[in-house]
Amino acid sequence: MTSSETAPGRGTAVVIGGGLAGTVAAWALRGYAERIVVVERDRYPAELAFRAGVPQGRHAHLVLEAGHRALEELMPGIKQELTDAGATKVAVSGDLRWLSSAGWMADYPAQMAFLSCTRPVLDRTVLDRVRTEPSIEFLEGTDVVGLLGSARTVTGVKVRERGPERGEVREIPAELVVDAAGRSTPIAGWLAELGCPPVPEERVDAGVAYASRLFHRPAGADLGCKAIYLQTKAPDAPHLGVLLPVEGDRWIVSVAGMRGAEPEPGEAGFDRQLALLRDPSIREALLDAEPASEVRGFVPGPGVRRHYERRSPEGLVAVGDASCTFNPVYGQGITVSLLNAQVLRRAALRHGGIGHATARDARRAVAAVSKNPWVMSCTEDVRFAATTGGPSGAMLKVQHAFLDKVLAAATHDTAVAAAFHEVMSLVAPPTLLFRPTMLGAILRG
Repeated sequence: MTSSETAPGRGTAVVIGGGLAGTVAAWALRGYAERIVVVERDRYPAELAFRAGVPQGRHAHLVLEAGHRALEELMPGIKQELTDAGATKVAVSGDLRWLSSAGWMADYPAQMAFLSCTRPVLDRTVLDRVRTEPSIEFLEGTDVVGLLGSARTVTGVKVRERGPERGEVREIPAELVVDAAGRSTPIAGWLAELGCPPVPEERVDAGVAYASRLFHRPAGADLGCKAIYLQTKAPDAPHLGVLLPVEGDRWIVSVAGMRGAEPEPGEAGFDRQLALLRDPSIREALLDAEPASEVRGFVPGPGVRRHYERRSPEGLVAVGDASCTFNPVYGQGITVSLLNAQVLRRAALRHGGIGHATARDARRAVAAVSKNPWVMSCTEDVRFAATTGGPSGAMLKVQHAFLDKVLAAATHDTAVAAAFHEVMSLVAPPTLLFRPTMLGAILRG
């Protein structure tokens, strides 16, 4: 085995996928790879627009507090750039009214917040920053069609231009390959072609489906808040809705349902789903609001956690949805992608480059930052009888009973509400809720 296969160095890194996870991962590797190639199957639109390659992009999104911190560490000043582009700051309490399964969350002077905007604003702001880095190049309108290497080591990718006159397959050798191709990544087949055994994975599927629409915010509209989140309540209320402010004086409204309660297609289905929500606040907010788009549906598919930290050829790291795909109702996906990029950069820093040790370190770190959000989302998903996969057993019942007490206490105890928001915003581990003073308030509640 040559030194270039084992030692850290500043050779070439290839990132498969130029969405948010891929562009931030590429940025994270700057200074540690001499050349960073982002292979993107689409062509980025010249104007600010929704992109066909991001089917979930037309639905409500947010970056949790932990994600904002990671993004600001990677790209200092990016929060101000998002604000300048029209993003609205929403405090997690006061600005956001959150109806949990136990009731409305108690209000308190929250320090944590998120910036609310559409995906095109978020993605373009990040992309514009990444394009300033000379070591990063983009191959747009190009497919990755396979991997180079062996069952032991990935050494690059095979690519081909898309379009009616598709070019020949060509090879890009690389010291590091980052899979950021999203939830539908085809990498399992490519690894099988190299003779690699399947990567261990977990699957949980609550059967969630979305419908979303943009609305013009009525002049003088006052909801008493900036955003509304109406959560599900298992087992008898499997519907949820969210209203978020976005650029251009608009709201984006997404309604969803778990398996068996999915929204029907079109405007009529969207309106029926609104009527099924546990509280009328979103429906009432829209009474005088003019639609700014058609209704768009989306079925994300199962949540999948791929354990590359347990089994992977050298030279490969998966990030974002290619590593761990969540039920999007919990708003964790973008934030975990940003945390993945953060730990990827830290691994490159520790090892001084992009060699195999960096990749191994990054795989372990990606798994670590994905674990808590995965456990939290799966634990909630399996409350619904139609969910397939996921945890079970006596411990699960204990977890559900404890969380029910947390949510009940959070309706009136501001300290519990604040701690719960920290956990859900991924800035604190769930163990925060087990500290003696916090545990006492929860159990008394």
